[in-house]
Amino acid sequence: MSSGKILPRRQAVPVLYTRGTHYEVGFDMGRTFGSMIKNFLILSNPLNETYLPLYQSPKGRQIYNETLESVKESFPQYIRELEGVADGAEVEFHKLFLLHLDEILPQALKHQPRNKNQPTGCSTIIVNQKDCRVLGHTEDALTETLNHYYFVVAHIISDKPQGKYNVKEEHFMSLCYAGHLPGYTMNQNAHGLVFSINTISAELLRAGKTPRHFLTRALLATSNVDDAFRVLKDAGVGAADACSINFTFLLDPRQMCYNVEMAPSPERKDESHLSIREIPLGEHNYHTNQFDRIRQDQANELMIDSSISRMRTFGGYRPPTNEEDVRHMLGDVSGGHYCVWRDNGRCDEPVKTIAVGIFDLKSKTVSLYSDNPSLTQAHCTLPFILNK
Repeated sequence: MSSGKILPRRQAVPVLYTRGTHYEVGFDMGRTFGSMIKNFLILSNPLNETYLPLYQSPKGRQIYNETLESVKESFPQYIRELEGVADGAEVEFHKLFLLHLDEILPQALKHQPRNKNQPTGCSTIIVNQKDCRVLGHTEDALTETLNHYYFVVAHIISDKPQGKYNVKEEHFMSLCYAGHLPGYTMNQNAHGLVFSINTISAELLRAGKTPRHFLTRALLATSNVDDAFRVLKDAGVGAADACSINFTFLLDPRQMCYNVEMAPSPERKDESHLSIREIPLGEHNYHTNQFDRIRQDQANELMIDSSISRMRTFGGYRPPTNEEDVRHMLGDVSGGHYCVWRDNGRCDEPVKTIAVGIFDLKSKTVSLYSDNPSLTQAHCTLPFILNK
């Protein structure tokens, strides 16, 4: 279903500053970007061709409800936030929640084909040198997502502790796909956390567990490395699907960066399986959209092919030592069908790079690009949100 029209790449990065309760912040996102959210719901092929038809089946509705109740038990505040988005945009809540379930519903129903022919994903480069500490990230998504995103700077204050980790206040910035919660892209919070996400299409997915979108949303509330690992492990429930998290805390005296591969655990069904790689000062790291360390089957062969191609491209460069190196690498178009920067200028391309973020950990700024960062200037450079 594609009754909407995919527009040419817009040279704009919408930014919203908002403050309030979880519901109020969600409502502001929905109200401000309502037309964009409505149009994205029309354009989204996975939603309209797969998720909604499965949701209409009795078994699909059961899986939806089981997962929704599990998230409500752990993170009721983020359900209220998503309800605020739905109310503000005047769209149905279940459509937004289905987007956050992603491939969990079709996999739980053994529905074929899954989203196997669309190599979506992202590329992340970490440079952790004494004179240059940078996290650079491309946001790659289905072509209908182009122009359907915004950057949110939010300050959330609750009158009582919220969710399983008793959080009362959150202050962060995050790029959001239209209708989605913050957290599952590139992000920074007031405790000095900087992180980006690479989707991984695991074959093993679990209904009734915590979707990755909600675990990374909860990551925005963490204040130190141990907090971050605790959220990702999700003891008592566990991740429903897989991704890679690249992160650091600015106040960490070791100046350590991390790559964490997170997946549903095949042995322990009540917590996530994590593989943690430390990236100490003096080193760099690349990650795309495949397991590099976890030994689990992956569902999306084209995503793996794309990941291998992008990693091969990065391997052809000398190790990056500055921001300019990172921008050139993330703007590379030499990889043939599976380039790092993806945009052939046509609407028939299934995946495009929709945005790029360059987080400078020393200057404490993020530069946002809506076009190739090796050829254009940043649309804006924002200071980090940091507690005083």
